[in-house]
Amino acid sequence: MDNLILNSYSKIPNLNVSRETCNEFESLISMIQQKNKEINIISKKTSEKQEIRQRHILDSAQIIDFVDLNSNTTSDLGTGGGMPGLIVAIVMKNLKNNMKVNLFEKSYHKCVFLREVSKKLKLNTKIIQQDIFKIKNIETGTIMSRAFKPMPVILNLVNENFKRYKNIILFMGSSGKKVLNETLKEWDLDYDEKKSLTNNESFILNIKKIKKKIS
Repeated sequence: MDNLILNSYSKIPNLNVSRETCNEFESLISMIQQKNKEINIISKKTSEKQEIRQRHILDSAQIIDFVDLNSNTTSDLGTGGGMPGLIVAIVMKNLKNNMKVNLFEKSYHKCVFLREVSKKLKLNTKIIQQDIFKIKNIETGTIMSRAFKPMPVILNLVNENFKRYKNIILFMGSSGKKVLNETLKEWDLDYDEKKSLTNNESFILNIKKIKKKIS
């Protein structure tokens, strides 16, 4: 593995990424590229290796210092092709942490892909092929969501369908500030935000408590 690749992964904060973990990230990239020929795992515009590494792997891995490492599970809502859930599962393996990563995904074909990756890389995941909006009383540690649904929809989902959780991590894009300000009109939130490593216009939200305002 060349130094360019190793240097890319060394940008992940608070994480000493081993060569083995880098190899697993690279294996995941190859599997994404292969599967992308059959179904849309990621956009065709971002299917070059360096693009996947930057826009998907590093982007997902940067949330690791927000993940509650003391919980038995963490949950990725609408994981799609496994971002950020598979990346977090690879990192957990690197940290020798036995937390299970629950991957909620409605698409049968994407779930097949998630199972293939999990089996090949020996990841501690549970693939749940169901509509997350129809599952009640969910208990987990950290909740993650990246490019799934708008922020207010996710907050409603968590409020109504989750019995217990530690925190919620959301990936906010270029319009994120506007979305956050609009959301704060309806919700009281206890949150931190962190500038994205991969996009100057994006940021990560770590929400610790939510409470819907009485209208």
